[in-house]
Amino acid sequence: MAHADLRAFLDVLEKRRELVRVREPVDVDLEISAVTDRVSKTPGGGPALLFERPEGYDVPVLINSLGSLSRMQLALEVDSLDVFGERIDVLLEGKAPVSLLDKIKMLPKLKDLADLFPVVVKKAACQEMIERDHPSLRSLPVIKCWPKDGGRYITLPLVFTRDPETGKRNCGIYRMQVFDATTAAMHWQIHKHGAHHHRRAEERRRRLEVACAIGADPALVFAAAAPLPDDVDEMLLAGFVRREPVPMVKCVTVDVEVPAAAEIILEGYVDPQERRTEGPFGDHTGYYSLPDEYPVFHLTCITRRRDPIYQTTIVGPPPMEDYYIGKAIERVFLPIMKRQLPEIADISMPAEGIFHNLILVSMRKRYPGHARKIMHALWGMGQAMFSKVIVVVDDDVNVQDVREVAWKALNHIDPERDIDFVLGPVDELDHASRLPQLGSHMGVDATRKWPSEGFNRDWPQEIRHTPETLALIEAKWPKYGIG
Repeated sequence: MAHADLRAFLDVLEKRRELVRVREPVDVDLEISAVTDRVSKTPGGGPALLFERPEGYDVPVLINSLGSLSRMQLALEVDSLDVFGERIDVLLEGKAPVSLLDKIKMLPKLKDLADLFPVVVKKAACQEMIERDHPSLRSLPVIKCWPKDGGRYITLPLVFTRDPETGKRNCGIYRMQVFDATTAAMHWQIHKHGAHHHRRAEERRRRLEVACAIGADPALVFAAAAPLPDDVDEMLLAGFVRREPVPMVKCVTVDVEVPAAAEIILEGYVDPQERRTEGPFGDHTGYYSLPDEYPVFHLTCITRRRDPIYQTTIVGPPPMEDYYIGKAIERVFLPIMKRQLPEIADISMPAEGIFHNLILVSMRKRYPGHARKIMHALWGMGQAMFSKVIVVVDDDVNVQDVREVAWKALNHIDPERDIDFVLGPVDELDHASRLPQLGSHMGVDATRKWPSEGFNRDWPQEIRHTPETLALIEAKWPKYGIG
């Protein structure tokens, strides 16, 4: 069964002892984030935290709710993240239908998908209370994450917009710096789908209506964070995760639909002609992103539950909650990547690489230069275009073990021969690039080299004990007195 809403998920976490209720009064400025930072650095990511008494507010603050692999598995309702990836693989199932029988076989899958599209309802928990006359962002316990942040930030809003040209929905997670009671920055980076909708509104010189959901079923948070193509509705992915459709409701003041079971909804608009300075902000890179000009969200209404929960997150030096969300995305979308590049055995984006700064790839090499083909193919795929460094190894290397990758890669490369540099788009948050949004990428071919690649020396064998010796010492270990 799907988690009906955020509360149902918290009930599961509490039963699993994955949730800690903090009853001590806490300050929303820095204290909550400092506690969460310490907890998230504990082995495994620490528990979810529900701060029940944020000073000056009667709305509890939930944070680190998805900050562990076990909670991501609970969110996706699977025993392992790879199992969920297999569900997507079965859904995609390679070949296009070529016969009538093939088409008939596809009908159940198409019906299953049709049953997962979001449904619109008239009555919704997120509209139990409607604040339309004098809505105020200051009524929410919005946290200040890091000492030099430009202000308080709404860090986990599910931001809903519609393409002004096609009407297609997009849902993404974009941070919002609160300026005052009714305005906030909308951090739409240039490559994001929300920014694309904003540009189309700019071309038409008209406002873009926006709604932000705070506190949602974890399937929705996962779907909003997922790097989907422009034409795929995130709410369809959320329905696939839930195995049932997402109930949506039309907003009160804007023509946008939002999750009916959300805790809080912020309704409003962005004027395409308006910009305001946003930042600095302590970002997932572990550094402050610099101030820049961004669009401004204007609040027109707040709808909410009678006793809402304010869900938030912090990002910073890894590992933190966003790492575990990213790890789930990595495992779930691996089968999709393999559909396009079947020679890939596995990928890993280590926490220390800040998601796209480092991608480790193992592959089944078939021809000279094959590793370079993989690098360039990845740089051409969605958000993988931001990958600063891609290291490609043979399929017998465990890319989930960073130490093994470092050992094998540094023994396999001749730097001048095996490293490629290319120029291309980079993440807007990359503070080291030569220009904003444009910089270099490095590909490392750390596969074993073949004679057909110009390597004519013998490749050495790895040092390993024989199975017989290992069995012998295992049997005799207690006699050695080593412990």
